[in-house]
Amino acid sequence: MENGDGRTTSSSGDKDCVRVAVNIRPLITSELLVGCTDCITVVPGEPQVQIGSHTFTFDYVFGSGAMPCCRIFNESVSPLIDALFHGYNGTVLAYGQTGSGKTYTMGTNYNGEENSGSIIPRVMETIFSKVESMKDTVDFLVRVSFIEIFKEEVFDLLDPNPPSIKSDGPLAKPAIRVPIQIRETINGGITLAGVTEAEVRTKEEMASYLLRGSFSRATGSTNMNSQSSRSHAIFTISIEQKKNAQGAPGMDDSCYDILSSKLHLVDLAGSERAKRTGADGIRLQEGR
Repeated sequence: MENGDGRTTSSSGDKDCVRVAVNIRPLITSELLVGCTDCITVVPGEPQVQIGSHTFTFDYVFGSGAMPCCRIFNESVSPLIDALFHGYNGTVLAYGQTGSGKTYTMGTNYNGEENSGSIIPRVMETIFSKVESMKDTVDFLVRVSFIEIFKEEVFDLLDPNPPSIKSDGPLAKPAIRVPIQIRETINGGITLAGVTEAEVRTKEEMASYLLRGSFSRATGSTNMNSQSSRSHAIFTISIEQKKNAQGAPGMDDSCYDILSSKLHLVDLAGSERAKRTGADGIRLQEGR
């Protein structure tokens, strides 16, 4: 985790700033029909998995006899939300091959109804629950941005003026998107010039921006997934906190410090070999 000024920090109770969890999803119908079987064994009572003669140790193991998947948020993500309200930056990212359940687990395709147990919907619910409980003494400004990295270029999924599809005769030409410029700040930080940061006041409003951006994300069909995410998607929640008159009585407004922090929720594209997806041409370029 990082604090608001970008310095990496770990509290005395934390052993590591980076923790790794593995989620073992159950076999799906198409896999069962062709005779696939589980190849991973969970070591009872330990955060370890065994594949053949090899054993791998993680901070957390979920699914397939380990902790249930519904505990992913409580065990590995909830502490980051608490740190967010203390001014620390955090990142949650899903990494794995196409079809392993990254988008489902993260909830990047959340539509307001389904996948309510996924990470991003739980994050939104928890954040606004905390905001509601602290609103009498703290003023909050919550903003979101949603970008994708596609074929080594960055695009704004919340662009208020998305490119329209041009029609030239009977054939429609695909819209050409303009990538965002990545720039370095005076302090040595990295900024995305012109990226949309939308202010949100409710969980429903935040979910609407997530849904809007998800519709704009690049997807395509491969041998491993009929609707594979072909880009890296980053949904960022920014929070600014400032104690109000009730939270710090007797002080002038100009004396109140603003506490800023960000949580990045990352859904990476598939990380498998191109041979397994059958990708070639444009699909192959997308996966690089």
